[in-house]
Amino acid sequence: MISRKQAWALLALTLMWGVNWPMMKLSLQEMSPLFFRASTMLLGAGWLFFYVARKGERMWPAGREWGAIALLGLPNVLGWHTLSILGVQELASGRAAILGFTMPIFTVLLGALFFGERVTPRVRVAVLCAGLAIGLLLWHELARLSGRPTGILWMLSAAASWALGTLMFRRAQLTLSPLVVTVWMLLLGSVAVWALAFALEPPPQPSRFSLPMWVSLAYSVIINYGFAQLIWFGMARELPPATSAMSIMAIPLVGTLSATLIVGEVPHWQDWLAMGFVMMAIASVLWPVRRPPVIAAAQSPHA
Repeated sequence: MISRKQAWALLALTLMWGVNWPMMKLSLQEMSPLFFRASTMLLGAGWLFFYVARKGERMWPAGREWGAIALLGLPNVLGWHTLSILGVQELASGRAAILGFTMPIFTVLLGALFFGERVTPRVRVAVLCAGLAIGLLLWHELARLSGRPTGILWMLSAAASWALGTLMFRRAQLTLSPLVVTVWMLLLGSVAVWALAFALEPPPQPSRFSLPMWVSLAYSVIINYGFAQLIWFGMARELPPATSAMSIMAIPLVGTLSATLIVGEVPHWQDWLAMGFVMMAIASVLWPVRRPPVIAAAQSPHA
């Protein structure tokens, strides 16, 4: 069981990360994707750095930790954050959220391929469900005259990159806390995204931004890169696995529903069906296995 405080925090986290998808889409109406990502990532990581430092955390990596953090940042930040914002630009935000949260399925697949983790029957069910979801969304994009199937490729690449980064993070041996490592990955990653933005996109013109644009930027900096990160890392070690799974499963649903209010997207039946398949896939790989009760004789040293 979780406490009432944890339940409210988890609800807030799910809403924050779910609403972030249409908020990103709103920002992209007036700002190019790489400049948006570079700006919000740098500002969000900056204020998060000072907040965590004031709490007394050790903030500075030692020796080889710099290289390890930079390596972890390639898939976790440069891969996920850059590829996903390109996907959001091409797709409806709810659809992008559904595809982005195929990450847990990619995690178990990559773990089996490269890290010797076992493929269970539940993993096979998850792969089947994820494949059906991707097929539904790809079919709809190809059927539309103005469809953007490349957006699906961006989002699947982003999810696979995030999954690889998660596996690498689990195996990294660092003396800093996970939150501090994440802050440094964001700071270092933002430098790379700034370089890409200046090389590939025209500079933004903030004087022409509308009020909704400023609101969406503030949301990304303060909420997505700020409070949501603090809530997650504050609860990550305490949440039961099933509770974490439910939160992750609900984020695409929140993203799809809130997109109707924020950017006027109307989900199609393929989106709802694909969302159901993705939620089933996430449940298959994240829901804890019920173990049979151990009989008293097996516990006794005299048996």
